[in-house]
Amino acid sequence: MSTLSQRIRTRRSANHSEAAKPPFESDVGKEQDQPQQLHDVQMEATQQAKLFDAQIHKMKKERRFFVKARFLFPLGILLGILLGFILIQPSDLQDIHSNLLLIMEEYDISLKIPDIDLSRVELEWKRFRNNIPEVWKLNNDGREFQVGEAMKARGLTAHYPIVLVPGIVSTGLESWSTSPEYRAFFREKLWGGFNMVSQVIFNREKWISAMMLDPVTGLDPPGVKIRAAEGIGAASSFMTGYWLWSKIVENLAVVNYDTNNLHLAPYDWRLSMCNLEERDGYFSKLKTTIEGFKARQGKKTVIAAHSMGSTVCPSFLCRCHLVDCSTFSFKWVESPEHGGGGPDWVENHIESYITIAGTHLAKAMAAFLSGEMKDTVQMNPAGAYVLERFFSRKERQKLFCSWAGSASMWIKGGTDVWGDANWAPDDEPESSHTHGELIAFRQAAVPLSAHNITPSVEPTKNMTADDASTWILERTPSTFQKMLWTNYSFGIERNEQVLKKNALDPRKWTNPLEVQLPNAPSMRIICVYGHGKETERSYWYAHGPHEYEESFVEVEDSTCTDPTDKCNYVSRPPLDMSFSRANWIDADYTQETTTPKVRNGVKMGEGDGTVSLLSLGAMCAEGWKRPRWNPGGSKLPLLRYLPHQPAPNIPRGGANTSDHVDILGSTGLNELILKVATGAGHEIEDRFVSRIREFARRVRWD
Repeated sequence: MSTLSQRIRTRRSANHSEAAKPPFESDVGKEQDQPQQLHDVQMEATQQAKLFDAQIHKMKKERRFFVKARFLFPLGILLGILLGFILIQPSDLQDIHSNLLLIMEEYDISLKIPDIDLSRVELEWKRFRNNIPEVWKLNNDGREFQVGEAMKARGLTAHYPIVLVPGIVSTGLESWSTSPEYRAFFREKLWGGFNMVSQVIFNREKWISAMMLDPVTGLDPPGVKIRAAEGIGAASSFMTGYWLWSKIVENLAVVNYDTNNLHLAPYDWRLSMCNLEERDGYFSKLKTTIEGFKARQGKKTVIAAHSMGSTVCPSFLCRCHLVDCSTFSFKWVESPEHGGGGPDWVENHIESYITIAGTHLAKAMAAFLSGEMKDTVQMNPAGAYVLERFFSRKERQKLFCSWAGSASMWIKGGTDVWGDANWAPDDEPESSHTHGELIAFRQAAVPLSAHNITPSVEPTKNMTADDASTWILERTPSTFQKMLWTNYSFGIERNEQVLKKNALDPRKWTNPLEVQLPNAPSMRIICVYGHGKETERSYWYAHGPHEYEESFVEVEDSTCTDPTDKCNYVSRPPLDMSFSRANWIDADYTQETTTPKVRNGVKMGEGDGTVSLLSLGAMCAEGWKRPRWNPGGSKLPLLRYLPHQPAPNIPRGGANTSDHVDILGSTGLNELILKVATGAGHEIEDRFVSRIREFARRVRWD
């Protein structure tokens, strides 16, 4: 076709040039020939077009069957049915009627649906599921009880009581609201389970309003009551087919653990540590449970905390994994103004503290600025559209900024831990860009001066951890700033006298860099973490015109007017929040050939897929080995590295996965927990292949 076009243009230009000549006698014959030439060109163009159409038709006929709609559409239906057989439990069938009514109410559809008895369908569904091989079911992969059986064969049995402290994903939240607008949620899980998915899709606004906390008090808003789901079953799985603690519970049960010596300590992870105790009495209940174990069985307790649970425990003990539980939990129980356990309580009641994939030094900050993280920006376009349609970035950010508990995972230690504009402890050799610049920009932004705003940190300037912390905080509501300031601290303290005083300051208890371990020389700390998965470490950001955002108009009495109310981190009026939210991860930027790799605006580093290696292991590898932070001489922390070696034919990776969540089902972790709980903990030794010791030595501890 391109050749034909050239020929037509050539002939037309020739015709034009001929027309421009004087009409001599010799040209008369040519003028008479022009209609015939034009007819020939048109005929040739028609023939070429027919040939082109024939080629296209032939290509369509030769297209493989499996890319045709007549194949893909039935395949999608079949896969949907199979997924339903795998994930939907027979008991879920009884909820179909109520879910249909909920959808109709959402879209104002007036139609009476008769009650249908689905008991027969439920019976047949159950019979069909029982015939499916176990390995095809996502909850099971053929390894159930194997670790426990191996320990039992060695003659090992339950020795120490054990307390499990879950993380965010593994702590279900359920509604106890009785107000008319929320009664449909009563005793339903709003975090975890298929009910959560259906509510987010079909009843999103009500779900968001129920899950949000009061921005001023940080507690339940009027008419809403959400509480952590209780019992071991509450954290066994996130939803049908997605197991969490169930593998560990199964193996513990084989060696004679049950509800008499095994306790799951769920918590409402949305709350700050102080509100967690004020509203739910969480730490008081946990202290009573552990003291009850000691009184009945005469033995100390083993604590195993996962993810955020490792932030909560430190408050109670000194890093249990909720807000750095070992810092907040341990310190709370020792404090004379709080738990009243005294300086020897941890030594007398805690045998070992196992932190699993702990968020000791950081996990997420981008979520508070733009409601984003690696998992959201790396979705395929269809998934990203659906997420934005049903749960937008603005809605996610608004939720995050009402959850003071999640702020316990704010980045700690500043540039001394995370690097500066020229360096970071975990930079690879010959890196083209340092992780020390936590947030960087590729393009110039619309100047803030257009809105009469003068920021303390120019948006186009790349920012270190200290710069980014201030910049992000300034772009959150002042209610969030006040909640952050009154509950947390994120620096690094090297003065031992100040560290001792910090034992009486609850704001410091969730930061292992600003508080000392408890006086427990016989307590063993074991840090278990996965490695081998690319993990978000720093970001490329983009920004555009400043938009008015009604959700950030300040709540009455929320602004910082009291001189003692240090909620801004800066000595000037807060930014106009309604015009300062146009920032997002630069998802259009991907560069796989650089070091570090950049994928959808996220600079990748080492870790377990969710938490970076520095946060997972730096305190165990170096920080807690220093007397400054471990004055009681607790046994030097053990580092246990689990390589990520997933089995490709098993959906969750199988026995050797070390993904942030899936590590709970790994054989290595299950063996370690059972050895410690059955009194064989002396067999555990340091084992790590990652570069955590190298990275930890580069941190500016002194």
